[in-house]
Amino acid sequence: MTSPKAIKPVDTERLAPDERGINRAVDLLTAGELVAFPTETVYGLGANALESRAVAGVFAAKERPVFNPLIVHVPSLDVADVVGDVSGDAERLAGAFWPGPLTIVVPARDDSGLSDLVTSGLETVAIRVPAHPLARRLLEEFGGPIAAPSANRSGRVSPTSADHVLAELDGRIAAVLDGGSCPIGLESTIVSFPEDGPPVLLRPGGLPVEIIETALRTKLAMPEGERLLAPGMMRSHYAPQAKMRLNAQAPEPGEVWLGFGPGRNARHVPGLNLSPYADLTEAATNLFAYLRRLDGPDVTIAVAPIPESGLGRAINDRLRRAAAER
Repeated sequence: MTSPKAIKPVDTERLAPDERGINRAVDLLTAGELVAFPTETVYGLGANALESRAVAGVFAAKERPVFNPLIVHVPSLDVADVVGDVSGDAERLAGAFWPGPLTIVVPARDDSGLSDLVTSGLETVAIRVPAHPLARRLLEEFGGPIAAPSANRSGRVSPTSADHVLAELDGRIAAVLDGGSCPIGLESTIVSFPEDGPPVLLRPGGLPVEIIETALRTKLAMPEGERLLAPGMMRSHYAPQAKMRLNAQAPEPGEVWLGFGPGRNARHVPGLNLSPYADLTEAATNLFAYLRRLDGPDVTIAVAPIPESGLGRAINDRLRRAAAER
């Protein structure tokens, strides 16, 4: 596989979410440059998935290990099937929830033309059709698959606004297409479809697991071993600089508070509440933005308990990875 190229400082453009901005983004992607763009989940860092030099730039800009595969974004199920073998349960699930916050991992097509860097040399490929209207317009105008992990430094908190992208990648990428805040705020759910055995949950995310299991009429299996089969599987990930203390009933002296629900409040303590009304959708939308606002090198964030159901499962997954030893 091609090694990531060195980073050359550039003047990062902020593009408006209009026809001119989209056309400029397409021109840059076509020229092999990197463009961040909004999806309904988080901002992605896009590159032409067919060009190894462009994809190598993603790994370099993010300082991402090359053994961590990327998600390929496409405009439709028909285009997805050109990239990978989308059939059987994978096709049924995609048909039900695309466009949307679902990524499927299926066997890659030998003639897809994808750079080997996209799949990290695996025989499978992760594919998604995003629902964000700006992302869909960009994909349709570009006319090819776009490899796009989250638009942040590797392992750090994912970006849910153009300002978040620029805070981490300004000078490292050509442009960011500014589509405002991401409505879901959590990455997509990733499900793989092995040739033998049940579908496997590789990463909980914006589409709750319970909904997927209802659609498939089967329980999702859990991954075995430590092999990275999809993005977001590294033990330490989505990490702020701050230390994290999870399932806290209240902040201790010197800590800042990340609350959830009305419960035990933290008066006179610096902090934020993911959702005062215990709304998991609101909490998911706020999670990464609030972690960024509370973050700091000498900070400990005490986090209130989050229910382990629905979107709470994905929120807890991100929190555990953010709190993991690194």
